[in-house]
Amino acid sequence: MSRQSISITEPNELWMNGLLESKEYSSKSEIVNDLIRRARETEQEIKLIRARLIEGENSGFTAMSADELRAKIYAPRKF
Repeated sequence: MSRQSISITEPNELWMNGLLESKEYSSKSEIVNDLIRRARETEQEIKLIRARLIEGENSGFTAMSADELRAKIYAPRKF
């Protein structure tokens, strides 16, 4: 694991200290890593949504019923 030195604004410092005082996290490093992890997850979700939108735009019209279309939309996918 690499070590980094970062500067934190005062409002963010106070917020992080509050998380530490509440025992929600055990260190500031843990908070920062969790925030980065969540940002990466969000980025992946956005990529999936974009891919599905592009797929939908490129697919044209369909003769599927509403139930068939709904089943296809909610089927699990991996990208």
